[in-house]
Amino acid sequence: MKLEPKKQQVLLELSRTMRLNAVGAQAPELAEKADLEKAETEHKRALDAAAAAQMAVDDVENDILRIQSDERKLRKRERDDKAQLSAATDPDVRRELEHDRYAAKSRIADLMSELQEAHNEIHALRNNRDVHGARVDEAARKVETARRALEAAQEAVPAGPERDIDREIAELRAQLDDDVLAEFERQRLENGVGVEAFKAEKTCGSCSMVLPPAERAAILNAPKNEMPQCSDCGSYLVRPA
Repeated sequence: MKLEPKKQQVLLELSRTMRLNAVGAQAPELAEKADLEKAETEHKRALDAAAAAQMAVDDVENDILRIQSDERKLRKRERDDKAQLSAATDPDVRRELEHDRYAAKSRIADLMSELQEAHNEIHALRNNRDVHGARVDEAARKVETARRALEAAQEAVPAGPERDIDREIAELRAQLDDDVLAEFERQRLENGVGVEAFKAEKTCGSCSMVLPPAERAAILNAPKNEMPQCSDCGSYLVRPA
């Protein structure tokens, strides 16, 4: 696209102002806002870790309840077998009762071993849960501190005049020919930018791609009244004045 250098700067400003308008003009970012976002992220991580720690505790506690329930059933079965043995006289019946009683006692022994392991594990898991709970509380305090700091910083920032971006856009468009605006709009619809600066004589300001040396040379050596395009994103590039 051919356009005199001064108008290229106008088109670049138009492109940037339209993108600003698309997202809404905002006040400059405060450092306290970044601190709050960081604190909130850390708080969320702490909550996730605490939830995982609690889930591990719940799983082992459920295992303990299951083992205790199974143990009660097996002890009842073992007592029933013992009672029936005292009255049974048939050898086959007695053999089956003895076998069942032995199996019940063997399984009870296994369960007691499992229960001991679960009790040992639950102690460590509860300690871990408590540690994560303390971290959640500390992270929550940091969030509240950061929130108060942001509120104080926002109150301290003097209110500036509001920008009339629509007026700015209209004034910039009025300085450009219709054919230039049409080509700009076509490219803007294609990649969401349209026009950006050629930064440090090597980087596309639109896609941040560092262009190959041959392409950089071609862009820099192009006539001043021409706007080269980025081979990666297609944006028209405005070179430094």
